[in-house]
Order: sequence, then structure tokens, then C-alpha cells
Amino acid sequence: MSETETKVPRHVAIIMDGNGRWARDRGLPRIKGHEQGAESVRAVMKAARDLGVEILTLYAFSVENWSRPAAEVNGLMSLLPKFLGKHEHLLHENNCRLRAIGRLGDLPPKTLAELERVMSATAQYSERQLVLALSYGGRAELTDAVRAIAVKVEKGELRAGDIETETLTAHLYAPDLPDPDLMIRTSGEERISNFLLWQLSYAELVFMPELWPDFREAQFEEALSIYAKRSRRFGGLAAC
Repeated sequence: MSETETKVPRHVAIIMDGNGRWARDRGLPRIKGHEQGAESVRAVMKAARDLGVEILTLYAFSVENWSRPAAEVNGLMSLLPKFLGKHEHLLHENNCRLRAIGRLGDLPPKTLAELERVMSATAQYSERQLVLALSYGGRAELTDAVRAIAVKVEKGELRAGDIETETLTAHLYAPDLPDPDLMIRTSGEERISNFLLWQLSYAELVFMPELWPDFREAQFEEALSIYAKRSRRFGGLAAC
């Protein structure tokens, strides 16, 4: 039995980086890179299922991405409903619940409606979860959490002195999700770019050279193999 099989992360988060560069290198519009990247999402969903990963969180669209050219933003917002329509059957076939985190109210109405439809249609599944980070930013999430806590303090529902680490965790977008065990970023960049700032505190970070549209099952398994060789101590000492 391989190391990947004996030490599988329960929750994997991915920064899907490199779509634009992939398209540029081929003389194509940036949206073509995003379209090809959607195929990598399908491949990684399959690999996660086959390898026993329960939760897959994908950084699909950041709060900063709204500043990109309107044509690219509109293309991305239309790509999501198309992807869901094409691949919804995979969620049902694999007992996989679709969820989303972020400032979802920022999404165009048609995009949000299709997202909510598929989330509702898969809400009963419990074996696996696919979490899309949309209009998401780690700082925005923490800001929203602090605002929610401040409102409770103002209303007298919570005392400032009672605020603990668990209090902030409880006010995140998806407080029931376990923290990621592994974070993968593609394209060779080595930073977390405002992704899951609170939740990645003790995650293992793996940076892969492939651009996201070139990332497939083999690369995902390689990342999990790297993870399997790590020793996670959470601030403690390594086992003797």
C-alpha cells in the first residue's frame, strides 16, 4: 500500500492558478484558459473521490477578481452555471454535496440562482463535499465574522470577555467544516493570496509547477504523496 493510500487528507483546498497564463502562452483569450481549467476541476473531483478525500475546497473567484476586465468577469460568471449544468450528475452519482463560501450576494442573479439550485439538490448528501469559494477573500471573511460578533455584543447576546478562538470560528462562512489538512497551489507561485487565512493555520502547503489547466489526476496524486511524507505536529514535538 502506498503512502498516499495510508495517509490521506480529509480536506484539501486548492488555489487554481494559471488559467490566464495557459491561454496567453497559446495565443488564446483568457476565458479559454478558464474553460480548460474547468476540465481540471472535473478531473480533480474524480481523483479526490478515488483517493478518499472527503472535502475539496476550490478558490474559484476572489473578491479581488471583480476588478478584472468586464469581459473576463462576465465570462467567468457564465462559465459557472454551464459547469454546474454539465457536471451536476457527478455530484449525485458520488453522494457529493455542493456548497459555496464567500460574499455570494455579489454574484449575478442568474449565476446565484443556478448555484443555489444545485446546492439545494445535493444538500442531503454527506459522503463528500465540494466547496466553491466565490467572491471570497480571507480578510473579508474575518471582517464579516467580527462584524457579526460585534452585533451580538451590542445586543447584549455576547460579552466581550467571553469571546474565544471558537467564537470567531463559529462565525465563519462554513463553521462546520474541518480546517484543510492540505492546501495546493498550482502554477509555481508560492503564496496563499488571501485564501482561508484563519483555516490554513496548520495546513500543509504544497506548491505545484503546473498551470491549473494542465493539472490532472496524476498531479493531484503527486501532491497527496508529498503530503503523506510530511509530519504534522501542530506546535508539538514529533513522535519518537
